[in-house]
Amino acid sequence: MKPKYGITSKLFVWFFITLLIFYGTILVLYINFQEIVKLSEDIVNKNTKISSISKKMIENLLNMEENDKKYHLLKKEDYLHYFLSAQKDFEINLIGIIQLESMGMAVSPQWKRLYENYKNFSDKLGNLKEDEPAELLWIPEPVINKWIQEISAARIENEQDITSAIHELNRQGRISAQNGLIGLGISSLVGLVGIIFLAYSMIRPLRELSAGIKSISQERYSEPIVVRSKDEFGQLAGAFNEMAVRLKEEERMRSDFISMLSHEIRTPLTSIRESVNMIAEEIMGGINQRQRKFLEIASVEIGRICELLNHLMQVSRLESGALEIKPTSIETALFVSKCIYKLNPAAEVKNINIEVQISPGLPNLMGDPEYLQRVFINLLDNAIKFSPPGSKVTVCSGLDDAAGNLRFSVSDNGPGIPKEEQSLIFNKYYQSPGARDHMSGVGLGLNITKRIVQAHNGNVWVNSKVGKGSTFFFTLPSACEETQSRVV
Repeated sequence: MKPKYGITSKLFVWFFITLLIFYGTILVLYINFQEIVKLSEDIVNKNTKISSISKKMIENLLNMEENDKKYHLLKKEDYLHYFLSAQKDFEINLIGIIQLESMGMAVSPQWKRLYENYKNFSDKLGNLKEDEPAELLWIPEPVINKWIQEISAARIENEQDITSAIHELNRQGRISAQNGLIGLGISSLVGLVGIIFLAYSMIRPLRELSAGIKSISQERYSEPIVVRSKDEFGQLAGAFNEMAVRLKEEERMRSDFISMLSHEIRTPLTSIRESVNMIAEEIMGGINQRQRKFLEIASVEIGRICELLNHLMQVSRLESGALEIKPTSIETALFVSKCIYKLNPAAEVKNINIEVQISPGLPNLMGDPEYLQRVFINLLDNAIKFSPPGSKVTVCSGLDDAAGNLRFSVSDNGPGIPKEEQSLIFNKYYQSPGARDHMSGVGLGLNITKRIVQAHNGNVWVNSKVGKGSTFFFTLPSACEETQSRVV
């Protein structure tokens, strides 16, 4: 079933949100830029033009006044032409300012009043040459002075508009920069949050899945992974949970089958072993040496099969919770010596020296003697089997930490265990390829050892290098701790 909200959909949504914020920022910057451009155009097309024209208009009025006086005083036609030229320039400049309003630019009312006043005097221009020199000025001097004052006031107002526009440009520029930085920061933050969220939503289920796979590879069991999403990772977690449940059920069925089979085989096998022993002891009649030899071989093989069945049944009991651990106080040095004593014959056959290093003053060991003896014997037996003839096996014991736990180690000079196999050797039925050349069995010894040590609240691990031997460590509680019997 395809997930409703997959990883691709999440990536697309987050990318769309980031893109939307980014282009929203660009849109805001564009609007601010348009306002800045408009203000700049007003300054260039209106305010600067009005400032320049108003200056020329004042010069035109002064020229008109000066040439009018000279004309009436000297009666020369040149001054009349100068007057008319200045008047024409004044009219063109004034009309140019008034026309700015038709171009969508606001013009001060002073310019409109000036234009209306100017129109009142423009009709006299046609009859100017016919006037007598004694006549009054075409435009009275007080009026010209008033116009100059109005133009100066309008010019000052225009300069103030320029100053205000420049301030507004500065404000708009700062707002644009601020909006740009805010938009960039928000889009970056959203993108970063999206990356962190998506990475976390991917890494967390992958870590849980990795831990689950590691647990299955080491323990053949894993707690269900919490399904937190409906995307591909959620589907993967669901599939993993289904696989873990099936593996657990298959493991239970396999364990039950092995337990049942071991129990069913053990009864007839015991009968066969007793029959072979009775024949070997000549209870049924005399036998020759050849018959005795084959009966001894049969007895040894039957013993091996019985031992294997005992291992299988012990593992089954450990897994089913039927094995009860009853801790008691055990003298550490004496207990280790007894375990070594039982394996001395096997060590002597290969001329292997077992060296014991026990720290003085160790507290007593707290545990079940029967099961802890199997731990020591399993590890010592493996060390002897893997060590070459004439070498040595070292058994050490001492305090592990401030809590008073005891740490034991068994070292050999065997071929060593590759690093990639060290996490697998405690699994049930696992046998290293190199182990098959040194020992027989089905790979249950170390698994039983691990379960017994863990049942005593201890831990077991191995340090090994290929070609330099192996050292198996395990910890157990001391008798100074309060340990109650528990069911595994």
